[in-house]
Amino acid sequence: MAERVDRDANQALRARFDEVYGQYQRLRSGVDDLRTELAALRVTERSDDGQVTATVGARGELISVELAGEVYHDRDHNALSRKITMTVHRACARAATATQELVVAHLPAGSGSVEFLRTGDFGALFGRADAVLRREDERHG
Repeated sequence: MAERVDRDANQALRARFDEVYGQYQRLRSGVDDLRTELAALRVTERSDDGQVTATVGARGELISVELAGEVYHDRDHNALSRKITMTVHRACARAATATQELVVAHLPAGSGSVEFLRTGDFGALFGRADAVLRREDERHG
């Protein structure tokens, strides 16, 4: 009888391991896709008057700034500087959102990483680990 119980327990553990390993393999293959998508991500933003165009990558790195010829008609270099800065900031904000959306699409639903990306709350990253540690403490305490 004990041998049957052990065999059943081993089969259940093996099935659970296979399930978790399958999830890991899907996540791992998704990381390669994610890396490719993030490398290709470009976000372009234009100033309200269309005179400044800024393009940034997934991490908000500046790829290019283009200025329309009309910007040189207005000799206010401070206004142009502010316009460029604002346009780049808007592009970076959109890139951050697009990057979060890509990453979230590749993570398991309900993961602490997804919640962290949405909220910036570090507690979400450690919530599951904290819960496991509390259970262990309760068992041994």
